[in-house]
Amino acid sequence: MVRAYSQEHTYKHPWERVTAASWRKFSDPENRRILSHIREVDTLSRKIVPSSGKLYTTRAITIHTPGPWFISRIIGQDICHCVESTVVDARSRSMQLSTRNISLEKFVEVEEKIRYDPHPENPNGWTICRQETSIRIKPLSVLASMAEKIEQKCVERFQQNSVKGREVMERMCKYFETESSGFSM
Repeated sequence: MVRAYSQEHTYKHPWERVTAASWRKFSDPENRRILSHIREVDTLSRKIVPSSGKLYTTRAITIHTPGPWFISRIIGQDICHCVESTVVDARSRSMQLSTRNISLEKFVEVEEKIRYDPHPENPNGWTICRQETSIRIKPLSVLASMAEKIEQKCVERFQQNSVKGREVMERMCKYFETESSGFSM
C-alpha cells in the first residue's frame, strides 16, 4: 500500500531567508522543543561544485519513531534513522531536499521531497515550497517480522511464567511435605 500526498505553501519571505531557515530549523533551541521527535542531526558530507555553483549536503537525522508504543515494542526500536540529501543551486535560486528512512525499511518506506523556489508572482519577496511525501507500508514483511517478534515475546513470556509456575509448584510441594510430616499415623 502506497500513500502519497503533496502540498504547496507560499512563504512571504525571500528565497534566501527561507533557505537559511531550512538549514537552521533543527538547531534552534525553540525549534528543538517544538520538533521534539527529532533526536539528532549530523552533517555527513558537504561539497560545492565550483563549475555549477551547486552545494551538495547529506545529513543523518535520527527521529523518535512515530506510532503507538506497542509498535515500538514489537519491532524492538523506538528510533528511526533517515538520510537527507540537499542540493542548493544558488544561480537558479533553487533548493531541493530529499529525505528517506534507512532503518525500519522492512516495515515502511518513507520518502519526502521538498523544493524551495522563488514565487513566480513575486520572485524577490516570496518563496514557494512544494512538498511531496510517499509512504509505503510493506504488509507481508511486516506480518512476517511482527509474527516473529510476537513469537519471541511469547517465548519470553512463557519462560518467565514457567519459572513462576515452578516456584509455585515447589512452594506447594513444601507445604504438602510440611503438612504430611505433621500428621503421623
